[in-house]
Amino acid sequence: MKASDKVKHRTDMISSALRSAILERVLMPGMKLPEDSLGERFGVSRTLIRQSLERLAAEGLIELRRNKGAMVAKPSLEEARDLFELRTQIEDLVISRVIKNMTPDIIAELEGHLAKEVEAEHAAEPKSIRLATEFHILLAKLAGSPVLLRYVEEIGYRCGLTLSLYARPHSTDCGIAEHRQIIEALATGDEETARKLMRHHLNAVADRALFTTDEGGPLVYLDALEPYAKKVRDGGA
Repeated sequence: MKASDKVKHRTDMISSALRSAILERVLMPGMKLPEDSLGERFGVSRTLIRQSLERLAAEGLIELRRNKGAMVAKPSLEEARDLFELRTQIEDLVISRVIKNMTPDIIAELEGHLAKEVEAEHAAEPKSIRLATEFHILLAKLAGSPVLLRYVEEIGYRCGLTLSLYARPHSTDCGIAEHRQIIEALATGDEETARKLMRHHLNAVADRALFTTDEGGPLVYLDALEPYAKKVRDGGA
């Protein structure tokens, strides 16, 4: 592997690890993310950490503050409502594009991800939030539009952060069933039904999430990152 490819691979792994830690509430909204401490934790240079933080800042998961460093973003309730409304409109277009590109392989990929959601059904709720968010990111990838993917990633991850921050506890059964119904409609090529199901699903997610102001527990600091960092250290050598 070329040196440049190795650097990109490590940066991708760090970004993925931090993203998961944020969406799974290991790193809480408002928590500071010092580059030197993260570099020591992941066993990489501050340069790689900075690149990863910049990527997550572009996704709306991290805020980079001049002369104050990085912190996990903390979206307001008003922003959260706007995000869900915008997300509904964008994912309406995603459904139309996926229908046009439909193949058995696409359905198999969606069903494979749904199987992961089912497997994690009784795990910690933040993990279910991450997997549910990734279902929508996958749909956007399958739409075949880099522009749509970029916007769905940014809005989807930001909504996932909002869910981890404000959502009241609820069963994951509803979300999994809704994803399954959407896949079934896509498999039959029923665009109108798929779009209706997606709008209903996103509205239901917003209703389940909006919202409470309880942040759900004490602040956990960087020691909680160890399982995520270890995967990067072990896989990035």
